[in-house]
Amino acid sequence: MSEIRFYHLQSQSLEQALPALLTKAHQGGKNIIVKTSPDMVEKLNESLWTFNPNSFLPHGSAKDGNAELQPIWITDKDENPNSAAILILTNNATSEISNDFDLTCEMFDGRVDQHVQDARARWKTYKENEALELSYWQQTQQGGWEQKA
Repeated sequence: MSEIRFYHLQSQSLEQALPALLTKAHQGGKNIIVKTSPDMVEKLNESLWTFNPNSFLPHGSAKDGNAELQPIWITDKDENPNSAAILILTNNATSEISNDFDLTCEMFDGRVDQHVQDARARWKTYKENEALELSYWQQTQQGGWEQKA
């Protein structure tokens, strides 16, 4: 059974919230793919270098190369070059290969109406598949996460 988690951003930007989720996933020893829009790949790549001067998340993108060696791979393509178990979809990205992952996380910005509408539509589609385990997490004012469904 694959697991799908929806993360509804409300009080922080993607660049602020993503490092905490990536840190937790990386500590679990799993490789991760972050799929985003083409204009966000390098923005996220750069933000992971600077989000906290006292920590480091090993990551890369096509600009860095060696995808198969990167524990966290940031891309705008539907790919899994590092044999990741976790897929994180951001900036309204979708994937045709999400079934290849143990866990898919959909992070969507609650301040962008289209992203909210699209996330609701994807939730309904996923809900029709009884083989999927779904959960919905809403961001708190402090930047933490509260499970709502």
